[in-house]
Amino acid sequence: MGSTEFIPCFAWVRGICSPCGTAFIPTSDFSAFTLPSVPDPAGGGAWLPAGGVSHDTQAAPGAGVEGSAMAATVKECLELQLLEVEMLLSMFPKRGEFSLDADAVPSIQRYLRNAAGALPPQLEYRIALDVGEAKVKVELQVLLPHMYPQVAPQLFARSDALHRQQQLQLNTRLMSHISSLDPGDLCVCEAVQWVKDNTLPFLENCQASSECAAKAVRAKEMLHRMWIYSHHIYRQELRKKIFDCAKKLNLTGFCLTGKPGVICVEGLQENCEEFWRVIRYPNWKHISCKHVENIETEGSIDNLRLFQSFEDLQFQAHGDYGLRNDYHMDLGQFLEFLKQHQSGHIFQILFGVEGKLSDN
Repeated sequence: MGSTEFIPCFAWVRGICSPCGTAFIPTSDFSAFTLPSVPDPAGGGAWLPAGGVSHDTQAAPGAGVEGSAMAATVKECLELQLLEVEMLLSMFPKRGEFSLDADAVPSIQRYLRNAAGALPPQLEYRIALDVGEAKVKVELQVLLPHMYPQVAPQLFARSDALHRQQQLQLNTRLMSHISSLDPGDLCVCEAVQWVKDNTLPFLENCQASSECAAKAVRAKEMLHRMWIYSHHIYRQELRKKIFDCAKKLNLTGFCLTGKPGVICVEGLQENCEEFWRVIRYPNWKHISCKHVENIETEGSIDNLRLFQSFEDLQFQAHGDYGLRNDYHMDLGQFLEFLKQHQSGHIFQILFGVEGKLSDN
C-alpha cells in the first residue's frame, strides 16, 4: 500500500478496527482539525487516532476475558467521538452543513494530551439535512456525554416544516431506533441516515393536517371592525404612530384628525386588538372604543372590508383658537362619508345624536 493516509469508512467507525480501502479521502481535507489516522507501528491492522491510544480489539498479552470486556475509559470514548466527527465532516463538507463550536475539537485534543486535567465540555454539534425531493431542511442536534458511545447520545431532530406534535413523534421514534442498536457502537451516522429515511412521512402528515386546518380556518374566518372615538387627534407623532401601526397589521379604515377624532380599523381580530393596545400606550386617556363589529365569512375577509386602504380623513375645519389651532371638523361631511361606506348608523353610536344631512 502506498503512502496515502486513509480515513476510516463507516464500517470502521462502527467498531471494526481495520481500515477499509473502499472509502478514503486525504486527511488534508480536514486541515481545520488535527485528527490524523496513522497505522500502528506495531502492525496487526490496528489504527491510531491522534493522541496515540490504539483501538486494537485484541486483548493485551496476559489479559483475561474479564479484562478485555472492561468498560471503555473516558479517554477512549472521546477519541471515538473525534473519529466520528471526522467521518461526519467528510459526509457534510459544505459550509453550513456541519456546525460546531470552534474550540470543541481542540479542547478535547488538549485533554487527550493531558488526561490529568479537567474534562472538556461535552461535544455538541448540529447537522443540516435535506429531506425528500423538496429538500426540506431538517436539523439534527447532537450532544454527546463524555462516555458516549458507552452511553446513549442526546439527539433531537427539528424542522420549521413540522408541527410540534409531529416533531415529538419523530424524535420518539428516533430515540427508539437508537436504543435498539448494539450498546457501545457509534451511532450518530446511523441517526443521520434514519432521519433522512424516516422524516418524509411526518412532513407529509404535517402538510395534510396544515391543509385541513387552513380549510377550517378559512371556513371560520372573521372580519373584526373597531370604531374608536377620541376627544381630539392633533399631534403629528401620534398620527404617524396610528398610520404605521395600521399598515404593519394590514388594517384598513381611516383616521379623522382634529376635534373630535375618530378611527376605524378593520381586519383580523388579533390585529385589531393589537392596534388598540399599541395606540393607547402609554397614556392616551381621552379615547374609547365605541363599537365593535364581527362578521363571519367562508371566503376571504377582504370581500367584507368597507375600506380599501387606511385613509387620512380630513374635512373642512372651522375655528381657530390661538397657537394650538384647536379646530373642529365638519361633521356633516363626515356623516356623508360614513353613508357612502354603508356606515351611517355609526354616527349616532359615536356622537349620541342622529345624523342628518342638510338640504343644501
